[in-house]
Amino acid sequence: MTASPTYALRRRLPDNVVGRTLFSLGMVARVPYFGTVLPYVTDMRPGFCRVTGPNWFGVHNHLGTFHAIAACNLAEAAMGMLMEATTPASHRWIPKAMSTQYLAKATTRLTAEARLAEPVDFDAIADGTDVVIEVRVLDSHGAEVVHCDITTWVTAKR
Repeated sequence: MTASPTYALRRRLPDNVVGRTLFSLGMVARVPYFGTVLPYVTDMRPGFCRVTGPNWFGVHNHLGTFHAIAACNLAEAAMGMLMEATTPASHRWIPKAMSTQYLAKATTRLTAEARLAEPVDFDAIADGTDVVIEVRVLDSHGAEVVHCDITTWVTAKR
């Protein structure tokens, strides 16, 4: 299967700070709304993606902690890059639903780790199917502060 253009670009860039920074800036240029959480893609491969976001005043709520919806934005960025790394160029995907649990106040930088809930047989997808991605949003101490299950709709390109 041929990789998506996004994942093909990530693989062409060096797997170091420079390559990850260039890729993360390009992601924000392509999807400007993600820029609100200053995402940094640290790991991206089929079935898994890790994205970090700093705890800065632009993501704070009225309590001075990481805003719940900003954490959701970070989760969606991780899910999106996972799907770009996983979905072959012969298919497309779009977010369909997000189930979110806010588990604790987030007072540090956050890391969203997205994983496929189960493997996907893209050869069997013709008319479309739901694919669920589990995203754990962790604080800098490793505590899960937000949990999201994001459902995407995947179809073959025609």
